[in-house]
Amino acid sequence: MNILHILTDIPILIVLFTFLFSIIYCMKNYFFINKNLKIFLAFISNFKKTDLNFRFKEIDEWMSINPYVSSAWLEFKNTLVFSESVALKDRNNDLTYKEVSSTVQNIQTTVDPLYFFNEDTLITSKFNNKFLQTIPTVLTGFGPLFTFLNIAIAFGKIDFSSQEKTIASVAGLMSSMQTAALVSVIAVGSSLLFLLFERFAFQSLCKKPLSQCEDLMGKLFDNISSEKFLLELLKETKIQNNSISNLITAMPNHFKVALNAGIASNLVPYLENLIFGINQVNKNMKEVAKHSGGDDVDDLF
Repeated sequence: MNILHILTDIPILIVLFTFLFSIIYCMKNYFFINKNLKIFLAFISNFKKTDLNFRFKEIDEWMSINPYVSSAWLEFKNTLVFSESVALKDRNNDLTYKEVSSTVQNIQTTVDPLYFFNEDTLITSKFNNKFLQTIPTVLTGFGPLFTFLNIAIAFGKIDFSSQEKTIASVAGLMSSMQTAALVSVIAVGSSLLFLLFERFAFQSLCKKPLSQCEDLMGKLFDNISSEKFLLELLKETKIQNNSISNLITAMPNHFKVALNAGIASNLVPYLENLIFGINQVNKNMKEVAKHSGGDDVDDLF
């Protein structure tokens, strides 16, 4: 049996076509994944942890319009904790800002970034991964399928009507048996080759840039648990309540000091001036009474 006859056999052609189609489909998707992961990696490499506070809008806009990472980013953004501040007024009615938490100074996340940016969200969800994983099984299944099909067809062609036809049909049976065995060998071999090729391509084209992206995202956003952040807020609230309590406790003393200072600075000079004026009136009236000789005025005072 020559090679041309083997390659023109329909079952073998089906196995080879399936193998080549699977390789093309695999490489097309893996090159697509590799291209987008490199774009994503090049973008986030331009940012540092200290840049997040004033460059977050730039990150948010790019992530939101990029269809490759937009869905994962929208879910991840809901877990971010910003370094919030509150506005306070001073004595001059000017606004000052105070951080809510003394430990949260940059953008942090309450969930590990790897929960959103991982192999499932950035690789396997971008194509029909289940179909790709079943290809080795399909190729392996083609082996016994076409083997037994060829054997069944070959037995159906056996003719015992004459000696010549019997010899010819037995020769055809042996040729069909050989082809059936080759189908199984080619099918199993194709399955193994595809499995090895797919694992190697996945590791070099997808897994390697994905690991770099995961590492950068983990370094870019610090992970803080929601319980820890609530504890920090509770501590800050306790500090504020303690300050308010101390202010209320000291308020009577401050009021007393302020009242005494107000009386000493305003009321006492006024009373002194009033007494001085009364004394002056009294003195003037006595002088008038002396000159007039009236004793009724002296008796009055």
